[in-house]
Amino acid sequence: MEAKEAVLPIFYHVDPSDVRKQTGPFAEAFIKHEKRFRDEKKKVQRWRDALTRVANLSGWNSKESYESHLVKDIAEVIWTKLHSTECHSVENLVGINSRLKQINSLLGRCVDDVRYIGIWGMSGIGKTTIARVVYERISREFEFSMFVDNVRNVVERGGLVSLQRQLLSGIYMKNDISNLHEGTTMIWRFFCHKKVLLILDNVNHLDQLQYLVGNKTWFGCGSRVLITTIDEDILLKHGVERRIKVKGLNSDDALQLFSRKAFEKDYPEPYYVVLSNLVVNYVKCPLALEVLGSFLRGKGTSEWKSVLDKLGKVCRVQILKTLEISYHGLNEDEKKMFLDIACFFNGKDKDQVIASCDVSEVIGIEVLIARSLLTILNGKLYMHDALQEMGREIVIRESPFEPGRRSRLWLREDANHVLSKNTETEAIEGIVLHPAEPGLKVHANAKSFSMMKNLRFLKIDNVNLPNGLEHLPDGIQILKWTGYPSTSLPSSFNPEKLLELSMRHSCIYHFRTGIKPLYNLKTLNLSHSLKLLSMPNFRAMPYLEVLILEGCTRLFEVDPSIEALERLVLMNLKDCRNLVHFPGSIYGLKSLKVLNLFGCLQLNKLPEELGAVECLEELHMSGTAIRELPSSIGMLEGLTLLNLRDCKELVSLPTSLSGIKSLKVVNLSGCSKLEKLPEELGHAESLERLDMSGTAIREPPSSLSLLRNLKVLSLQGCKCSTTFFY
Repeated sequence: MEAKEAVLPIFYHVDPSDVRKQTGPFAEAFIKHEKRFRDEKKKVQRWRDALTRVANLSGWNSKESYESHLVKDIAEVIWTKLHSTECHSVENLVGINSRLKQINSLLGRCVDDVRYIGIWGMSGIGKTTIARVVYERISREFEFSMFVDNVRNVVERGGLVSLQRQLLSGIYMKNDISNLHEGTTMIWRFFCHKKVLLILDNVNHLDQLQYLVGNKTWFGCGSRVLITTIDEDILLKHGVERRIKVKGLNSDDALQLFSRKAFEKDYPEPYYVVLSNLVVNYVKCPLALEVLGSFLRGKGTSEWKSVLDKLGKVCRVQILKTLEISYHGLNEDEKKMFLDIACFFNGKDKDQVIASCDVSEVIGIEVLIARSLLTILNGKLYMHDALQEMGREIVIRESPFEPGRRSRLWLREDANHVLSKNTETEAIEGIVLHPAEPGLKVHANAKSFSMMKNLRFLKIDNVNLPNGLEHLPDGIQILKWTGYPSTSLPSSFNPEKLLELSMRHSCIYHFRTGIKPLYNLKTLNLSHSLKLLSMPNFRAMPYLEVLILEGCTRLFEVDPSIEALERLVLMNLKDCRNLVHFPGSIYGLKSLKVLNLFGCLQLNKLPEELGAVECLEELHMSGTAIRELPSSIGMLEGLTLLNLRDCKELVSLPTSLSGIKSLKVVNLSGCSKLEKLPEELGHAESLERLDMSGTAIREPPSSLSLLRNLKVLSLQGCKCSTTFFY
């Protein structure tokens, strides 16, 4: 820790010399230590040596300044140490320093005015990378800083209000703004006296600037607002005077970047020097260089010459069309996956996307990553804006004037046109719409999906369906229909390929009606379906992994067939407040990790064989009417969390609880009838948090002293006698 300069001593109402020499109160303390540890003199000496060393380190003395100043100084030093002044990956960014020179002069870091700076240029030219490096280098100098990534996509998915909420989320905890006017008022109110660094990446409409950064009076002295866009006209109309156009890399930097992708080193192989120079003569765009380099890696000279021939026919002004060369080099499965991600899954969780794919498409993801067409960040799949636009343009070119003949629909107006006018064809493979703003409905009729024999993905909401639905294609893999308006699915629907079925806030009454076996189903989500009376026969879903029925308030029992779900990992029955019966036999739930019964107000008993659910890690029982837990709970060796908060009828806990070696959190707060804890609880050796607030416990077991890992013990409002604390 000393080597890392991570020890920062604070001498709080104590003289550093007393610490260094162990005089004053430290002398008195060490007299006691030497008596208590008379047989461990070396240990006490190590303590003395450590205090001498720490007192010689640079730190703070609380007697030398006001505490408020001390706290601020400590926070600034720690912030500086945690946030390096240099971007950690700068050394890997080709040509970044020369690109930063111009923007550094515009920043005027020593000037106290408010500055808006526009960074514009074609897609893939490196605007976002430059902005990120600037952010990492200077963000620590501001009271508040935020990098708002991909403004265009965020607005497309959730509207401008959602972006205002995102901007305020770092400073305004309540964050319940409901309209644009309220949002602009709140942004001005919270930031007008603060030194702010705000970066808006990929702005594509003037109103985004008007409602997010308004004018210079919105921010305090020294604030900087950086805007990246492909459209300089947006900057001009908003009055952004300081602007820089990001140009392509110079020839040397372009060759180095291209070589890193094509040859995995900073220079080309000897036989490819001439060919590589020809490539960089045509292409200076970093994204295009990376994609082309990845595409040409390992290929022979004849394939290189073929690519160069195509490049020679492309106008330099439209150089991004070179990206299509890499797309056309994919096989059919890889092209299909590329278009799926461009149209539907950009920014989505990788595992969820893979779960909806067959084996060939999973391999396709790896190919797209290797070709620099796709990246993975924090478990999510990301495609550059330019690549996404290219993919969507390829789909639009399938049928420029009739969306019903395209393979994929992602715009609400296109979907509304197709479904309301019945212009759909067999070409449609997916319809995935982002959540609608209130009042924006899609109009459909009973026969809307009758021609879509190749439909794989359907994600829609807010659909007006006055005459019900006669047909759904049997080939659907993902079906997400929020607010499904009918009481059942079409009787002709044979969902043999269905992997995920999500119908939140649906009007489904009896799920069994019209449903054939769902042998491949992995996720079933019918949460907040207020009319749902009964659960499905789970024996028809042998591969189900996730079951979410949260907020289905009319459900009164869990179907006994639940025990057939050997692969089930998550069962969420939260707020099923009329649920009374839980099946007695659950031996089959061999994989269940999370069981959430929070808010099941009528549930007063768990099955005796609960211990047979051998993989269970989390058990949420808050607010239930349960009186006691089954003794078999002690067999749950992997259980880490037991939440019994506000179980008002709970009167006892089984002694077997002590046998759960992995148990880390036990929440008993609000269990007002619970008067006693089992004496053996101290043997739950991994326990870290124990909350007994508001219980009737007077004498906690003495074995609690054995809990060496206990970090939090909450007794607020508890009736424990004061002798316990001694």
